[in-house]
Amino acid sequence: MQLPFTHEQFIDVFARYNGAVWPAWAVAYLLAAGLPFLLRRPDSRTGPLIGGGLAAMWLFTGIAYHWAYFTSINRAAWAFGLLFVLQGLVLIYVAVVRRHLEFGPSDRLSQSLGWAFVVYATVIYPLIGFATGSEYPAMPMFGIAPCPVTIFTFGVLLLARGHVPRWLLVIPVTWSLIGGSAAFLLRVPQDWFLLVSGLASMPVLLMRERARHPVLA
Repeated sequence: MQLPFTHEQFIDVFARYNGAVWPAWAVAYLLAAGLPFLLRRPDSRTGPLIGGGLAAMWLFTGIAYHWAYFTSINRAAWAFGLLFVLQGLVLIYVAVVRRHLEFGPSDRLSQSLGWAFVVYATVIYPLIGFATGSEYPAMPMFGIAPCPVTIFTFGVLLLARGHVPRWLLVIPVTWSLIGGSAAFLLRVPQDWFLLVSGLASMPVLLMRERARHPVLA
């Protein structure tokens, strides 16, 4: 598999992008910092607030990163941006309009895996970047770059209580395959975990759904 751009071009896009939108990742960290407080005492507003925050990350990444910057080196970014915008709109519909995303105590596996993904996306992800030679602003940042946003989304959905609509997972899983495989070619080690997050989240969420609705013999 050969990409239509080089590693150097890819990193240059992030340098220009982060330099132009730099307050955005700080806002994303503020949103993520509020997650433990929202989950401490969840109520009817928790789902819309968390879902709305996730939607903002997907919409911003699709429009500002994919369409405004990544298209300069990869025409496929028009399609990638569309996927991210669609995911943002789906999150708004499910979590904000219909209020179908609820949070609260759940099974231990989902909670443990969910928090592990959240911590990875917000803390470990940038640390791996720095440890492997990346320097800001020429590196993907949490909340405004596709891969950490996707990993964080898997974490949040695992922290949700009860039913998680399967169509909320279609685009994140698709991107985990696209972005995760490209990460090896682009030598971005912090993105390698993206494949793991998608492959691990799906069976856990499906098993949780089957436990809620067991097939009667």
